[in-house]
Amino acid sequence: MEQTKIPQATAKRLPLYYRFLENLHASGKQRVSSSELSEAVKVDSATIRRDFSYFGALGKKGYGYNVNYLLTFFRKTLDQDETTKVFLIGVGNLGTAFLHYNFSKNNNTKIVMAFDVDEEKVGSQIGNVPIYHLDEFEERMDPEVTVAILTVPSQVAQKIADRLVSVGIKGILNFTPARLTVPDHVRVHHIDLSIELQALTYFLKHYPAE
Repeated sequence: MEQTKIPQATAKRLPLYYRFLENLHASGKQRVSSSELSEAVKVDSATIRRDFSYFGALGKKGYGYNVNYLLTFFRKTLDQDETTKVFLIGVGNLGTAFLHYNFSKNNNTKIVMAFDVDEEKVGSQIGNVPIYHLDEFEERMDPEVTVAILTVPSQVAQKIADRLVSVGIKGILNFTPARLTVPDHVRVHHIDLSIELQALTYFLKHYPAE
């Protein structure tokens, strides 16, 4: 399906819309307005209408949006008919939590293997996900896996990222404080929980809700 390149901000909001539409569909609702969507996903209705406009005429003025049509459309747009297989590198506290959770609310994303250097963890399973030694990473590489979650000590993050890139990983969700250097064709999303928490407390202190 040919479509114009959409802004990154819009692309990040699409999964929010999709999740809400899934819930609406499950409850039997047939139509939804941009104001209802706005209230549910906490995005103003003008932004929602602009986001949807990148994909053509998805709704009718005064009618709203057909839930089933939108759900089908965004499922195709987000490739929700395909399963995204993910590798997890680092089975510490955070990595273990990921394995237990394993995107249970999203049946289309799945951690299929995990890697660590702790011999007590290697050979075991957490949440039905097998844990292998990091030295086996290259030989265990699955060409269908293009995304990896990195939850390792920051001092080894760059070295492991280099290995991920060398075997064809195209996207890294980086939960370490390290800022990774990767080639242009690889995308890294940095998620530093301590920085996010500091930012949250700053805004609470300096921009209190009215």
